[in-house]
Amino acid sequence: MWITSSTQQALTPTALALGNFDGLHRGHQTVMAPITRGALGENSPLISTVVTFDPHPREFFSGQRRPLLTPLDEKVQQLEAFGIEQLVLLPFTQALAHLSPQAFVEDILIAQLQARRVAVGADFCFGRDRSGTAAELRAIASPHGCEVLITPLHCQGSERVSSSAIRQALAQGDIASATAGLGRPYALQGVVVQGQQLGRTLGFPTANLQVPDHKLLPCHGVYRVEVVGDCLGKSPLLGVMNIGRRPTVGGELQRTIEVHLLDWTGDLYGQKLTVYLDKFLRPEQKFPSLAALKAQIAADCQGARV
Repeated sequence: MWITSSTQQALTPTALALGNFDGLHRGHQTVMAPITRGALGENSPLISTVVTFDPHPREFFSGQRRPLLTPLDEKVQQLEAFGIEQLVLLPFTQALAHLSPQAFVEDILIAQLQARRVAVGADFCFGRDRSGTAAELRAIASPHGCEVLITPLHCQGSERVSSSAIRQALAQGDIASATAGLGRPYALQGVVVQGQQLGRTLGFPTANLQVPDHKLLPCHGVYRVEVVGDCLGKSPLLGVMNIGRRPTVGGELQRTIEVHLLDWTGDLYGQKLTVYLDKFLRPEQKFPSLAALKAQIAADCQGARV
C-alpha cells in the first residue's frame, strides 16, 4: 500500500474514505466498503484511498498524546487486508484547521487528490470549527463531478459503534463488546524484551511484551489470549496475559504486559508477537505471598482452558 503525508505525492485520481478511523471498527468498515478495489472494479482508474489526519485533531487541539486503538503499523495492516491501496496522512496543522469547508473540499479533495468518489459517515464534520457537514460536503463536491456517499451510523443492537464506545469497553474489561464493535479481537503487537524473570521462578515463564507507547491498553488484569508469531508456528497458541504494575512483588512505575503461553516452551526474546484478547478473567490484585500468587496463576491457566 502506498503511504504518504503529501497530497502532491498521492496517486490519483482517487475514490476516498475520509475520517479519523482509529480502530477501523465495523462502522469504519461500512464507510470504506464503497471505495475498495473490490467495489470499484479491477478496471477502474480510481485509486482506493483512505484519507485521515496526523495527529488526531483532538490531540492537536488538546496538546496531549492520545493513545490509539490502531497505531500506524496496525492501521496499515488492517487497511491492506480490507483492500485499500493508499493511505494519505494529512498533516493536521493550524492552517488545515482554519480552512473553510469549501476550501477543504475544492483545494484538497478535488484539486489535489482528484477525488471522484468520497465516502463519509453521516456524522462526519470538517473545516473550520467543524462547521462542515456530510450534506455540505456533497453540495460542494457534486458540481465538480465528485460523487459523495454518506453512510448511516452503524449500530450494535441499540448502541452506536464508535471508537469511544470501544475504548470504554476495553477500560471496563468488556472484551466481548469491544470484539463485536471491532469485528475482530482487540490485539496488542510488540517485541518480547527481558523482564525480571519472576514468572520463571514460579514455574510460569512469561514473555514481556513491549508495545508502542501510544497504543491504548485495556484495564489492568488477567486475560485469556491467543498468540501468534513467526516463531510459534501457523496456529494461534492459547495463553494467559497479565497487564498491570505487579503489586505483589513491590509494584512497577510502568505497566507491564506479561504473557504465559500454555503448553509451549522456548526462547522468545526479540520476537514480534501479536496477542489477541479473548476474555477478561479477573482484575489485578495483590497477594499476601508468592505462594498465593503462584496458586492463583495456576487457577488462571486452568480457567483459560475452559
